[in-house]
Amino acid sequence: MPSNPQYKFLRHAPRDGLSTADKPSRWHRLHIDPWLCMLLVLNALLGLTALYSASAQDVMMVSKQTMSFGIGFVVMISLAQISPKVYQTFAPYFYIFGILSLLAVIAFGEVRLGAQRWIDIPGFGSVQPSEFMKIGMPLMIAWFLSRNPLPPSFKNVIISLVLIGLPFLLIAEQPDLGTSLLILASGLFVLFLSGLTWKMILAAVAAAGIIVPVAWEFLLHNYQRQRVLTLFNPEADSLGTGWNIIQSKTAIGSGGFIGKGFLEGTQTHLHFLPEGHTDFIIAAYSEEFGLMGVAFLFALYFLIIMRILSISLNCFHNYGRLVAGSLALSFFVYVFVNAGMVSGILPVVGVPLPFMSYGGTAIITLMATFGIVMSIHTHR
Repeated sequence: MPSNPQYKFLRHAPRDGLSTADKPSRWHRLHIDPWLCMLLVLNALLGLTALYSASAQDVMMVSKQTMSFGIGFVVMISLAQISPKVYQTFAPYFYIFGILSLLAVIAFGEVRLGAQRWIDIPGFGSVQPSEFMKIGMPLMIAWFLSRNPLPPSFKNVIISLVLIGLPFLLIAEQPDLGTSLLILASGLFVLFLSGLTWKMILAAVAAAGIIVPVAWEFLLHNYQRQRVLTLFNPEADSLGTGWNIIQSKTAIGSGGFIGKGFLEGTQTHLHFLPEGHTDFIIAAYSEEFGLMGVAFLFALYFLIIMRILSISLNCFHNYGRLVAGSLALSFFVYVFVNAGMVSGILPVVGVPLPFMSYGGTAIITLMATFGIVMSIHTHR
C-alpha cells in the first residue's frame, strides 16, 4: 500500500467483514442503516413542509411529492437487499443501457421548452434517460477501476475519462448542462478516490484551463453564456435574465435570523419568486425560516454526507468504497450547486435541491443511490 496520505481512503480492512464474535444487528439483517434512514426521513418531512408553503398550500402537489417519497423509500429498501456483487456484475450492462437510452433521445426524443431530454413510452409516460446515468456513471467507473491495481495506471485513467466523457457530451447536447456537469463530477470523484497522483490532478486542472475557453466558444449555447454573464451583473437585465437571482437574494435576505414565519413569505406568495417550489425552493424556505432554518437544513445535509463517507471508509472492498465515496461527494455537489445558484455565487443551471425541490424522478433516483449505499454497508 503506498505511503502517500492520499491513499488512506483505499486502506485494507478485514476481508471477512464482521468477526465471528460479532452478531449482526436487526437493522443489518434487514439491510437498513438506521442513522441514514432517520436523517432521510427528517429531510423528507422538512421538504414536504417547505413545499406546502412554497406551492401556495397546493395539497395535490404535496400529495404527489409524498407519494414520490413513499416510492423512493420502497426502492431504497429493495435495492439495499441486493448484494454489492450484483451491482458490480451488472454495472457495465447498466452503463451500456444508459448510453443507448441517451442515443435514443437524440434519435426520437420529445422536445420540451427547446430541450430534447425525454423519451415517451406508451402506457408508461415520459422517461428522462440522463437520470439513469446519475447511478450508472459511478457504478461503471468503480467497476472498471476496481478490476485493476490501484492507484490506476495512466492508461486506465485515459480509458476512465473516455467512459466519463461520452455520456457527458450526449447529455450536454440535449442541452442539459446542469445534469451533464453533475454526472461528469460523479465519474471524476470515483477517479479521484481511486488514488490519482497529485501530478495527474494538476495536469487535469491545467487541461481544464485550456478546455473551458474552447467550450465557451464552441459548446455552450447562447442562453447558457447569458446565464454566466448574468451571474456577474444580474442588474444589467433586472426584468429579464437577472430577475430570478435578484428576487431569490431578496427572499433570502428578507428572512433575517429567524425568518418571517411559516406561510408568511411574501416573495413566494406574491409570485415575485419564480420556480419557488422547484429550483428556488431554498429561497422560499430561507425567507420563512431564516438563518436558523437554513442552518438546520444544512446540518441535515452535512450529517447525511458524513454518514455515507463513514460507510465508505469502513467498507472492506475497493468497489464499495469507490461507489459510496463518489455518491457522498456527488450529493454534496447537488446541494452546493443549487444553494450556490440561488444565492448568486454560481450560474443558474436548473439543479433541484435534494429532498426539497418538487419532482418525483429526482427523489426516486436519489433514494436508489442511498439503497446502494445501505447495501454496501450491510452486506459483509
